[in-house]
Amino acid sequence: MDIQEKINSIKNTMPDKVTLIAVSKTRTEDEIIEAYDTGIRDFGENKVQEFIEKYDKLPKDIRWHFIGHLQRNKVKYIVGKVHLIHSLDSIRLLQEIEKQYSEKQQVAEVLIEINIGREKSKTGMLPEEVDEVVSAVEHCNSVKVKGIMVIIPKGDTDSCRLYFNKVKKIFDELRDKDFKNTEMKYLSMGMTSDYNVAIEEGSNMIRIGEGIFGKRIYNK
Repeated sequence: MDIQEKINSIKNTMPDKVTLIAVSKTRTEDEIIEAYDTGIRDFGENKVQEFIEKYDKLPKDIRWHFIGHLQRNKVKYIVGKVHLIHSLDSIRLLQEIEKQYSEKQQVAEVLIEINIGREKSKTGMLPEEVDEVVSAVEHCNSVKVKGIMVIIPKGDTDSCRLYFNKVKKIFDELRDKDFKNTEMKYLSMGMTSDYNVAIEEGSNMIRIGEGIFGKRIYNK
């Protein structure tokens, strides 16, 4: 199947309320345009330098999602360019986002990244650290939390479901509380291998790379 056929196949299996993000890291501009021409407007990147190179060359109505680990010294380069930052993973990063966006009189919309599997190889906050960052966000003027993002450990369907369910419970608990700068609007969970299970467990934002573009191509 080509890119258009793959996108249509995915869309046919997901509810309208779910946002499909085409993960375009390592992909060419031509490949991105092919996905864009099917109606996709949400694209995900995980490296700031690669994102900036693409940003100036591609249509301005693309909604760019930054889904990778965001280094504090790179925040200044994405201000005003990113629709949603999926990877708020520390108080220190929160402080830098607040600083850089305040200086340019912009507001950052972010998702709290949770390391639900407690994997040392992954970034993200532990579940017990979430309340602390939400409290810190309440003191911000230029950062709004819009939900949660998660990358779960690889496993079978039952394992995936268990992790997704745990994250959904955290999402629901936060949604039921009253905050000034935090609302649970987006639950970003599910990728190529597990997005159907994620949707069943409440995800309304899925991030698909290989399922749209095929295997990733890395520069040697």
